[in-house]
Amino acid sequence: MSTPYPFTAVVGQTDLRLALLLNAVSPAVGGVLVRGEKGTAKSTAVRALSALLPQVDVVSGCRFSCAPATPDPACPDGPHEPGPGGLRPARMVELPVGASEDRLVGALDIERALAEGVKAFEPGLLADAHRGILYVDEVNLLHDHLIDLLLDAAAMGASYVEREGVSVRHAARFLLVGTMNPEEGELRPQLLDRFGLTVEVAASREPAQRVEVVRRRLAYEDDPAGFATRWAGDEHEVRARVVAARALLPKVSLGDTALLMIAATCAGFEVDGMRADIVMARTATALAAWAGRTEVRKEDVRQAALLALPHRRRRNPFDAPGLDEDKLDEILDQFPDEEPEPEPEPDPEPEGPDDNDDNDDDDGGPGGGGGVPPQDDGPQDPGTSAETSPDSGTDEPGEAPGDAPEAPQPSAQESAGPEQAPVRAAEPFRTKMLSVPGLGEGASGRRSRARTAHGRTTGAQRPRGHLTKLHLTATIQAAAPHQKARGRHGRGLVIRKDDLRQATREGREGNLVLFVVDASGSMAARQRMSAVKGAVLSLLLDAYQRRDKVGLITFRGATAELALPPTSSVDAAAARLEQLPTGGRTPLAAGLLKAHEVLRIERLRDPSRRPLLVVVTDGRATSAGNAGGRTDSSPRELAGHSARLLQAGGVASVVVDCETGPVRLGLAGVLARDLGGPAVTLDGLRADSLAGLVKNVRTAVTSTASPHSSNRRAA
Repeated sequence: MSTPYPFTAVVGQTDLRLALLLNAVSPAVGGVLVRGEKGTAKSTAVRALSALLPQVDVVSGCRFSCAPATPDPACPDGPHEPGPGGLRPARMVELPVGASEDRLVGALDIERALAEGVKAFEPGLLADAHRGILYVDEVNLLHDHLIDLLLDAAAMGASYVEREGVSVRHAARFLLVGTMNPEEGELRPQLLDRFGLTVEVAASREPAQRVEVVRRRLAYEDDPAGFATRWAGDEHEVRARVVAARALLPKVSLGDTALLMIAATCAGFEVDGMRADIVMARTATALAAWAGRTEVRKEDVRQAALLALPHRRRRNPFDAPGLDEDKLDEILDQFPDEEPEPEPEPDPEPEGPDDNDDNDDDDGGPGGGGGVPPQDDGPQDPGTSAETSPDSGTDEPGEAPGDAPEAPQPSAQESAGPEQAPVRAAEPFRTKMLSVPGLGEGASGRRSRARTAHGRTTGAQRPRGHLTKLHLTATIQAAAPHQKARGRHGRGLVIRKDDLRQATREGREGNLVLFVVDASGSMAARQRMSAVKGAVLSLLLDAYQRRDKVGLITFRGATAELALPPTSSVDAAAARLEQLPTGGRTPLAAGLLKAHEVLRIERLRDPSRRPLLVVVTDGRATSAGNAGGRTDSSPRELAGHSARLLQAGGVASVVVDCETGPVRLGLAGVLARDLGGPAVTLDGLRADSLAGLVKNVRTAVTSTASPHSSNRRAA
């Protein structure tokens, strides 16, 4: 809709609104990362924020929004003549998940640069967002190299475009806001650290607050302009407060005591690096300015820690972000409270229009959720969204959305013993490299070889569409034979469009790593299952670092179950693994057929992403289960048939042999031969083991190889 939803009409979400307003007061804070479930007003609040930002004064005709008083001396449209400029609203620019590098940073006209020696530069989204807001929805799904470019520009306040010796630089200072749903995958800790603040949002479980959300949303959709008019007074007051806080910010004093509290807090929580200290200092200063004060107090430092430190506490993707508030208070209590100077009573918060006089919406912020977020001693209970549907909160507290259903119980005839309670995984370790053979063209990652936009140059070809990576040598070689016919005079080459060559590059891609885990009774020994879970957890951590998608299939009793459909969220897979029960017979064929079905569907959804099948088992097959309904073959024969079906489909596989003890049957090696891949023991999976490194998952093994020789080669 053309009329945005008012910022002050968002119900609840106190921390979200406060973090956004602090960045509006001081863009140097470094932006906000908003984490939370779908339908919690993340996008609504961000889009509404732009209406609260003051108008910007820009040089007329400048594509890079230079300020007339202080124009950028390196502006590609400069130099600018002194004189008055024009006012325009602050922009909010959205970066699509599928954007290209050229769309983000801008592009040079390579043909004109080579032939005419001019910098014909077309600005990108970073230039459009200068002195405004750059919003990235689903930032965790953005390609890593784009996130790196984005965060580098946000940190340096400038964007650099380099193309074969031709460079352009322009200012790019903006308020960076990213939103993400953790269920769809996490950002790497290095990227999380680059966001100044983070907030967690969730839908309220309070019926009264949910009712108010629905009431306001329906009123907005019925009459957007009228609804916005009703909140115009609140919007004006918050906008004026942002302007006043910006003016007061340079006068705020950050004393030595406040700095010591910040340093002690970051040291006490063992935060890596110094960025957290700097962000906390800037946030505490902005909090004081927002409150109308000229000195930073202990409560400012506490609130700054709650916003700036939770995402910097993660050490691996399985750690939940958060902060121990009791420990925070213990650290801050070491510093005596300072006697604040008497200050005039602040103006009362603006009250929004009352949609329902009988509705007591205490959690919605002043004015029924329409006022300015209050500053208090702790994070508020998250409220609901202007976009939340009435039925979005059906999960009981403490229950993770989308938890896998309980595995079916084996019958007495099929059970090999009582079901074992889930055991904890052993400590994860660094695994050896497993990769898919050949050259792929999948999404950028760090596992298997692939043709990518970034990497080492391996050749040249005619460009398909817009030229992005010029192969200079190939271009000159293509143009050189035609110089005389083109009437060349002087030292310059005569370059035409047909001469241009695109560089082809080879890098790494991310794969779909599908785990098929044996949870039968033969795996139920506690020490063995703990080691198996530790190995799978280690492989999940490796998949996270290599930017893979992961899926999890388990088989036990009479069936195989898709415990986790393919996803980018490895911590969701780790949670399913932790609760995995064991017991019953071993329907190995059912597990392999379920993998075949899942991979077939995923190939239709994402044909460029190549799969890697990791089967974690001791190789036993004691039940046919639901393996295609065949009753004329033994479980072992059905398992071999299912494995050969996967091999015929070109699926790269590896078997993690969980068999232990002095006497081994070597059944995992037989399964690996049927799958056409190697087998590796739990011990041999470790990167620091003395066994040979598993470099590639081979898709073909000679038919004369015995199971034992296959095991020796894989080890």
